[in-house]
Amino acid sequence: MVKAIVGANWGDEGKGKITDMLAQESDIIIRFQGGANAGHTIVNPYGKFALHTLPSGVFYNHTTSIIGNGVALNIPVLFKEINDIVSKGVPSPKILVSDRAQIVMPYHILFDEYEEERLKGKAFGSTKSGIAPFYSDKYAKIGFQVSELFDEVSLREKLERVLDTKNVLIEHLYHKPKLDAEEMFKTMLEYRDMVAPYVCDVSLYLDKALKEGKKILLEGQLGSLKDPDHGIYPMVTSSSTLAAYGAIGAGLPPYEISQIITVCKAYSSAVGAGAFVSEIFGDEADELRRRGGDGGEYGATTGRPRRMGWFDCVASKYGCRIQGTTDVAFTVLDVLGYLDKIPVCVGYEIDGEITTDFPVTTKLEKAKPVLEVLDGWKCDIRGIKNYEDLPENCRRYIEFIESRIGFPITMVSNGPKRDDIIYRKSALSK
Repeated sequence: MVKAIVGANWGDEGKGKITDMLAQESDIIIRFQGGANAGHTIVNPYGKFALHTLPSGVFYNHTTSIIGNGVALNIPVLFKEINDIVSKGVPSPKILVSDRAQIVMPYHILFDEYEEERLKGKAFGSTKSGIAPFYSDKYAKIGFQVSELFDEVSLREKLERVLDTKNVLIEHLYHKPKLDAEEMFKTMLEYRDMVAPYVCDVSLYLDKALKEGKKILLEGQLGSLKDPDHGIYPMVTSSSTLAAYGAIGAGLPPYEISQIITVCKAYSSAVGAGAFVSEIFGDEADELRRRGGDGGEYGATTGRPRRMGWFDCVASKYGCRIQGTTDVAFTVLDVLGYLDKIPVCVGYEIDGEITTDFPVTTKLEKAKPVLEVLDGWKCDIRGIKNYEDLPENCRRYIEFIESRIGFPITMVSNGPKRDDIIYRKSALSK
């Protein structure tokens, strides 16, 4: 059985907690796309962690954590994370790395920095983790798969050929120092030695696991609106953020994915540039940011203050639909307990017309939010375990949003810890 955990919006929805929670009943957890450009924050009995490459189920002894072929693998970052969690008392995790995963090269990070610097005011708000240059090289067929690290002769030849073209750009477009092929080759041999014990034919491993009836969890990075095809292009990431890509990025048959848990925040937040219709500003945003998450709404990777907004039914309905959602996990609901009134974005006004369907980017940039205001519940809901015990206005808020997005909210997170979760039966469940 394969479950996927993905985001409905701009990322930062709380997927890490849901993965950490559901990993308890899973055998294998797989990161299937993205890289170290975004993080998942986990709070569990070991402490608080910000993971960037490791799957969020890495804290259990019984699980195998896999870096799939669709991941942008920054090898030093992966091993720093492993060392960090072990140093804090977490048992050494069982890790497998796909031999088909491609490597984030040191020059990918340099190119990311140089391009953002060159674009200045028109930059994409990159985390400067090398992700766009990495995927550009992957699809230009000049990237390096993990398997290539183990053939020194062809590795050196290819590296020299690739660096010839990279150095033209570095010297003449960015006016920076050229890359040294011999130094880069030594770095890649260091990468090889680091990753060698973990390399695996992952799709073959998963084929066997499926035949043995293992429970597999796919963990997505970011959310629907950052997908390069279906998101707010061009202010998107460079790999597909959709559950459908889980089959490709892990090496699984698509029909094996039987449950798609899409995570929605009870309000909206985003890191990076791009259209954000329900965005709020000033003191109102500062207060929500300060109270949000566990310790405030700041990027797990960059530390940047997240942009804040009210819950967006238009974006979330679209985000859930494009994921193929079977279940919605509704997170950080406890944060809203300080509000007398809670605005919800229920539609967009574009050129004088109101729509509840999510538009393409050119129209999205002209959209104004249509808000409906609900009564708050004005109390702390942490510690509540049963849905019926939530305040009436809190239940009304959940059920109002569920009716507007049209997908069943079956999990409600009311705190940062692993066991701060309420399961509910939804009339919309199939």
